[in-house]
Amino acid sequence: MSSAIVELNDVIKDYPLGKLTVHAVRGVSIRIEKGEFTAIAGPSGSGKTTILNLIGCVDVPTSGKVSVAGSLTNDLGDRALTALRLHKLGFIFQSFNLIGVLNVFQNVEFPLLLQGGMSKGERAKRVDRIVEEVGLTAHVKHRPNELSGGQRQRVAIARALVTNPAIILADEPTANIDSATGHSIIELMKQINDEQKTTFIFSTHDQKVMEQARRIILLKDGVVVDDNAQNGDGQASGAAGEKLSGTDEVEE
Repeated sequence: MSSAIVELNDVIKDYPLGKLTVHAVRGVSIRIEKGEFTAIAGPSGSGKTTILNLIGCVDVPTSGKVSVAGSLTNDLGDRALTALRLHKLGFIFQSFNLIGVLNVFQNVEFPLLLQGGMSKGERAKRVDRIVEEVGLTAHVKHRPNELSGGQRQRVAIARALVTNPAIILADEPTANIDSATGHSIIELMKQINDEQKTTFIFSTHDQKVMEQARRIILLKDGVVVDDNAQNGDGQASGAAGEKLSGTDEVEE
């Protein structure tokens, strides 16, 4: 059995568009080990969001195999896929996707209510710890409309972490916040990655965010055009660094 926490083998994903077929992902193979901090980058239409959706079990491949946290998702029914998402995966969205009528505590607690099996006291202890980790204890009773963009994204990170997932998927996590706040959000994600060994896989078009990744998978037209490991200080090495710094295409 593979030791990878995420593995895509010769994955193809096609979408019908009227009488046409959109080839979103074309024979992609990716292997991600536990504890990686990996960016998936590429221009609009390159397939990076599709790949996140496949890993996140919100979509299925046309062909090829997708393995997530030891489960071959091709073989799972809807109920098993839902359980995998709920217990093994955390999601961070560029638009935050917080529930407006709930405060910070309640938003973070929500996935635990979906999971069930935990007492009110246990939930409160877990939520308080996670909220403290992301620096929002003073705002625990505030609703999303009372928070800044950076604070909202910290709530989203806390919500993703509260179930102790093996993998966190983040779709453009800095897209709707300023660059300084975005830097602090990525630093928080890296800190969690270092301390808890949670695997982070995130899409981005932000050059500064890419430079903080420890690995960059570069996509174009649904294929991997570069998969380059990072050195210890987070700087892109070799051909990947040159491609990322030299292209204007890496935009959404």
